[in-house]
Amino acid sequence: MTTRSASAGQPRAARGWTADAIVAAVVAAVQAGSAYVGSWHHHVAPAAPGAVALLAFGGAVLVLRRRLPVITLGATYVIVFVLTVTGQAGSPWLGSTVAFCTAIFQGKRVAAVAFLTACYVTALWGPLLAGQPGPSVVFAESLGAGLAFLLGAAELIRLWRQRAAAIEQRREEEILRRASEERLRIARDLHDVVAHNISVINVQASTALHLMDRQPERARSALETINQVSKQALAEVRSTLGVLRAVDERAPREPSATLARLGDLVRNAEAAGLTVDIENEGEDLPLPAGVSLAAYRIIQEALTNSARHSGGTRAVVRISRSRGERELIIDVDDDGPGGSAPRVSGGTGPGNGITGMTERAHALGGTLTAGPRAGGGFRVRALLPLAEDAS
Repeated sequence: MTTRSASAGQPRAARGWTADAIVAAVVAAVQAGSAYVGSWHHHVAPAAPGAVALLAFGGAVLVLRRRLPVITLGATYVIVFVLTVTGQAGSPWLGSTVAFCTAIFQGKRVAAVAFLTACYVTALWGPLLAGQPGPSVVFAESLGAGLAFLLGAAELIRLWRQRAAAIEQRREEEILRRASEERLRIARDLHDVVAHNISVINVQASTALHLMDRQPERARSALETINQVSKQALAEVRSTLGVLRAVDERAPREPSATLARLGDLVRNAEAAGLTVDIENEGEDLPLPAGVSLAAYRIIQEALTNSARHSGGTRAVVRISRSRGERELIIDVDDDGPGGSAPRVSGGTGPGNGITGMTERAHALGGTLTAGPRAGGGFRVRALLPLAEDAS
């Protein structure tokens, strides 16, 4: 990441130097040309070569305006002062204006205001030092108003640029946040799919090895289960990883994971040696897609844990709704010994199963608890809000 950022910053820095060099060259040419235009317009002697060189230098120094804004601003002021008190033809104000705006954009307000004040004093008293008549009151007032307008315009541009940068930063942070949430969702899906199917494959492989010599038909049945479950696992893993790369643009061959596929979970759990009973109230009632997916994954993970860790032989899945039809209630109970202490949503504990189920419930604004039952066994209970706009 650091190498990429550094390599990306080098072309950006090169473009910045190139832009500054172009600005400096243009301003230098304009200011040097102003010496000859001014002498011709006012019918005075052409500017001395030294004055032309100063005008050109006042533009060339702008190549450092973003790296050394205060020094660049001071250099342009010195040129303005020298040319004003010597009465040379030419206008050094373009370079000084660019340097002043850059200083404001860089946050050097004190130096910029000091520069404006010094320029105002120089414009009023500089001709007197050169032995020329002083400016009129109208000129003094107009110059003060012009400099104040320049300061206000530069500040407004600076604020607009800061706001645009803040909006861009928030946009990038939002993109990173969404990417992080997507990675977390993919990790949960992969864990649910892999853990559930690998546990079934492991149980069936152990059965096949144990019965291969004595009961080859049962061993064959176990191997067929392994073949089916492994195909299903590969299909679901490929579907999950498909969001990371658009390799297969064809329509998915398997239906999405919803409560309509509870039968698949029951068959896989029974293949792992766990008898599962489903008690589904309001089976035909529609559910939001996100709630149905989360419910499926929570039941899948709960049955996987029961098959792997409970030591029991039976599990009951109850799906119901609250009286106000505002929540979907999911209970997964098994008859295993359970644990010695309850494991509650948000708590700490080994493994990622309960953590993943808890995150799924919280993502919908729901809750999840998991722990031993008073009468024995282990229970997972999830409460999922049915509102589409649940946070």
